[in-house]
Amino acid sequence: MKRAILGLLLAVLVIGCGQQTQQTSTTDTPGAATPTSDAGGDRLQFAVIPKGLTHQFWLTVKKGAETAGAEFGVDIVWIGPDKETDVVQQINIVEDMIGKGVDAIVMAACDQDALVEVVKRASDEGLPVVTIDSGVNSDIPVSFVATDNLAGAEAAARELAKLIGESGLVGVIPFVKGAATSELREEGFKKGIAAFPNIQSLDPQYCDSDVAKAMDVTEDMLTAHPELKGIFATNEPAAIGAVQAVEAAGKGGEFKIVAFDASPDQITALERGTIHALIVQNPFKMGYMGVKSAYDSLKGQPVEKRIDTGVEVITKENLNQPEIQKLLNPLAN
Repeated sequence: MKRAILGLLLAVLVIGCGQQTQQTSTTDTPGAATPTSDAGGDRLQFAVIPKGLTHQFWLTVKKGAETAGAEFGVDIVWIGPDKETDVVQQINIVEDMIGKGVDAIVMAACDQDALVEVVKRASDEGLPVVTIDSGVNSDIPVSFVATDNLAGAEAAARELAKLIGESGLVGVIPFVKGAATSELREEGFKKGIAAFPNIQSLDPQYCDSDVAKAMDVTEDMLTAHPELKGIFATNEPAAIGAVQAVEAAGKGGEFKIVAFDASPDQITALERGTIHALIVQNPFKMGYMGVKSAYDSLKGQPVEKRIDTGVEVITKENLNQPEIQKLLNPLAN
């Protein structure tokens, strides 16, 4: 009889342990295990999938996403490919997040065509998909939250033209061929520079969002075209690589660089005069509005199909203005 009672007690203990809830966690490591939300809990879980994890731009996007998550009671799973060129890894991550049962996906697509099918799959599973920064060739996403890259690149072209006296030879360093953002900036720059008949532009030299490669292609342009007057670098790695090459060649200051983004290294290069203008996006707003749009969609609230997060042209002259400092340091008190 005692043995029977003991067995019954053990069985009750085992059942009780099996009913303990699983805690939600987030991860910064691609491929790491990501537990799903508590099945009985009220909190939502969104996967926010950037094109990369290391550049300052994406870290600021993360801050914006996490700020929105805290405001709306959403757990943010921040996970992305090791490199912006790793399209297959990003597809696998999206598929993995769908399988883990997240409630929504906010993503910057590494390739505007290759991600279409997996976005469709997410939508078929009932998940709202919001694209940020770089979209896909599909109407499925409930919203696209990004800079007007065409307008920003046209502004860069005008700024570079002014810096070189509206005459001479210039170069352009896009990042990844096939990535929507890169394509739009290349197109916008080409359109903008065409307004200046005395300026010629070299063929684009892609850097694959790699600083070392950007440095190499800049060195090649400087060697092959000593008359080159300036470069438009379309993102942070392109800009840093161009800065390194120009300074190594002893041309810092006289050679004109206009670049997208505003990492601390880019700001430092602007202050010392190697970079002459920065086309600055609002990555914090992208992350925040990406999560908010997905949340609003789930709650049945209206969501704008296209949200323009804006750009500012920053130079040494306006760098310390309060509104510019707030854009560069969105979490500063």
